[in-house]
Amino acid sequence: MSYAAEILSALENVPNDISIKVLADVNQRINDWLASGGKDDDPYIQQQVRFAENVAKSYERRMAE
Repeated sequence: MSYAAEILSALENVPNDISIKVLADVNQRINDWLASGGKDDDPYIQQQVRFAENVAKSYERRMAE
């Protein structure tokens, strides 16, 4: 699965107002990384995927309270 698909999958249950902000932030970070010579398979990209997953987990915990 591509990093983009992983990020979208992680955020699929997060409301649009949150997921759009997270997607914009992650997209900018990844684009900056790639523009500076980074590669799609660098650990930094996986870090951004984990960030999106953590946002989703945080949202799920808040909804469970």
